[in-house]
Amino acid sequence: MNHWTVTGCLVALLAAFVAAPSSAAWALPDRAACNPNLGKTFPKRNVRSESGSSFVEAIRPVSGARRDELVTKEVLDGNVPGFIRTLTPVTLSGKLGGETVNVTICVTPDYLSIGDDRDFVRVPVGLPAAARIASGLGFFLPTTKMVDAIYLQATVKLAPQPMPPTSQMQSTDYFWAHNRTVDDGRARAQAALGDLTAGQKKDIVLTNRLRSKQGRVAIYGWHRKNGRPIQPLSTVHGAEYADYSHGVRLVSSKAFVNGQPRNLGDILQDPQLSQIVSSEGPIPGPDALLRSFR
Repeated sequence: MNHWTVTGCLVALLAAFVAAPSSAAWALPDRAACNPNLGKTFPKRNVRSESGSSFVEAIRPVSGARRDELVTKEVLDGNVPGFIRTLTPVTLSGKLGGETVNVTICVTPDYLSIGDDRDFVRVPVGLPAAARIASGLGFFLPTTKMVDAIYLQATVKLAPQPMPPTSQMQSTDYFWAHNRTVDDGRARAQAALGDLTAGQKKDIVLTNRLRSKQGRVAIYGWHRKNGRPIQPLSTVHGAEYADYSHGVRLVSSKAFVNGQPRNLGDILQDPQLSQIVSSEGPIPGPDALLRSFR
């Protein structure tokens, strides 16, 4: 089976746990397995760093690649909210050789943001900046299959809130306005900071398609409440394109296979394990592929 419903996944996980011998060495990682150590790959935030709203004011005069440079500098300098650093486990399951295999990835609970827990802004960037941030901090971008699993297992599922498709879609004002819309949705859902939240943006994703579509960005997602994404996998836009609807979800390079720690890059290129986390099978040299976008 290529896709698991939440119920089917939970049943399978329970069955695997019950069937495992008492001497089994593994246990499915809980939330504690993904933090706090994995989140320490983010540099410590300086108390004098700008808040989200003040950063937005500072970047209003710029756009495009220059804005992405400023975003990248802030992130790599540690100006990231505390709740983003607390990674959340998401488990994908499949059958290999008749046995159930569980791969747990550790993901940021929301999209990449600048500021602190009281005042932050979700920042869309183009692929080069997303790749610099991800590889620079020891993360990956998700695959489309990971994006689907994140949505299914999200504690908070927000309905997409598209804005008018005008020439201002890439502007700072647009993504700042959309950020407030997302915050309003989270408030109505009574979501707590750190709750795994999905449905609010499209993802920049890692895909083999970018090998033949050089100079492009791959985007996917923005799931509706029925679980279907508004955006199928697309490489229409140039690599540096980013509008208000785009987000960067980071995935730790450390994952777990049946509870045992493994490098996610190794899983992504493994002929068998990759089938669980990637709908297109193996992604050869995912680390090098990600670095090539920088």
